[in-house]
Amino acid sequence: MNKPTVNMRDRMAGFTMIELIVVIVILGILAAVALPRFTSVQRDARIAKLNGARGAVQAAAGIIHGTSLARAGVPDAAACPGGGGTANNSAAVAGTVCTENGVVATAFAYPSSAALAAVPPGIIGAGGLSSVFSPSLLQLNAEGYGATVAGAVTTVSVIGGVGTVGAAGAQTNATCSFVYTQSAAANAAPVIGAVTIGGC
Repeated sequence: MNKPTVNMRDRMAGFTMIELIVVIVILGILAAVALPRFTSVQRDARIAKLNGARGAVQAAAGIIHGTSLARAGVPDAAACPGGGGTANNSAAVAGTVCTENGVVATAFAYPSSAALAAVPPGIIGAGGLSSVFSPSLLQLNAEGYGATVAGAVTTVSVIGGVGTVGAAGAQTNATCSFVYTQSAAANAAPVIGAVTIGGC
């Protein structure tokens, strides 16, 4: 039986230059179509994370307020199991309430806008935005959040998008954020603003 002869040229056959160019063009078109959709998904994820943080802050404010009302201003006799000493459960301008994570600073029986890394923490610690109960800005950044505190106002942001980088690499993003303004008087709830998503 005769074996068919194999031409050396057939053995070395591969892709032609035209075939390679066609593949590159197709990949370029796919990338041009997919990239904007991928960017939109990232933005949607940041907005969802921001709405989740706003919900956590809103729930924490309600839970702390309910706890404070239930304890009716009677100071705790024992130290808080979560740490931070004893809570006074006061409904005045500067009170404290014991939670499972530790003592939380309050203003008129709602979480206060305590400074970052403050002991006891305010709304940032009560809201559970970080695995650290009283986080610094860098610790919040590790969870994907940023925050600034100016007096009675705490601005919570989701980093990414059009964020700004501050000292030591800490990040905030005022254009992908919401504002928590602590209670200013007895029987007045804190103001939790709508989310700002322009820079998400």
